[in-house]
Amino acid sequence: MAWLNYSSVSEFILIGFSTFPQQLLPVFFLLFLLMYLFTLLGNLLIMATIWSEHSLHTPMYLFLCALSISEILYTLAIIPRMLADLLSTHRSIAFLACASQMFFSFTFGFTHSFLLTVMGYDRYVAICHPLRYNVLMSPRGCAFLVAWSWAGGLAVALVVTTSIFHLTFCGPNEIQHFLCHVPPLLKLACGGNVPIVALGVGLVCITALLGCFLLILLSYAFIVAAILKIPSAEGRHKAFSTCASHLIVVIVHYGFASVIYLKPKGPHSQEGDTLMATTYTVLTPFLSPIIFSLRNKELKNAMKKTFLRKFYSSST
Repeated sequence: MAWLNYSSVSEFILIGFSTFPQQLLPVFFLLFLLMYLFTLLGNLLIMATIWSEHSLHTPMYLFLCALSISEILYTLAIIPRMLADLLSTHRSIAFLACASQMFFSFTFGFTHSFLLTVMGYDRYVAICHPLRYNVLMSPRGCAFLVAWSWAGGLAVALVVTTSIFHLTFCGPNEIQHFLCHVPPLLKLACGGNVPIVALGVGLVCITALLGCFLLILLSYAFIVAAILKIPSAEGRHKAFSTCASHLIVVIVHYGFASVIYLKPKGPHSQEGDTLMATTYTVLTPFLSPIIFSLRNKELKNAMKKTFLRKFYSSST
């Protein structure tokens, strides 16, 4: 609550969807609602399957379960509010609520990136050091990696949110986005330290994301080198299939992020920027459970078995 003393603005207005024709907003609402519900259902199904199938109680699926949790919480921090604003004419958000949304979206978003990095390391150990896998990926070691992923996301979110909301906001208070995001909030801040805060926040975020991406690239460089040494084509295919779903999710995750955050500066329409942002916020979490379910044969078979078992038990 002390943050409120730093600003004369008590609330913000989210105008991300205000420039769209009103007749399109119910269509967006229905589309995003269905995608959100599917995202929740898909991740809950993955978690339930991993929990009920003892054959999936391995490090790879422990990390996948943690990834599903972070994805559910990330979408929960953003999408319900976005859906409400689509059907509302007064899209205001209190100062403290805006800070809370930024904090939780950054916590779960960066936790997601750190977990993807941990999953890449897990595949590296499994393929490049299979004899040491049980030692390097012990239950205690896996719990440690998951805990540090959550702690890393929490630390980044705390630094970014505290830095942004210790700035002074003198007005106007219209955020050109559908959520409390860093760039549009920096445009509203006043005071001589805004460029310094913008530089510091940018360095923290870029360092964390680029570090994760480079570590994943390094893991897959070693993985590809190890797979190419396998003599049989069947063995190479089997080894690569264990990390194909993770690799696709990484490409989708960083691909959409780069389109949004690394686009060239210049004149952009409000509608175009909003639609590009929704692809990362709504579409990426929507695709993730689909990719893991369809590309991972072991998980797909376990889902079928679990579903059939529940179906037969309920019908008898």
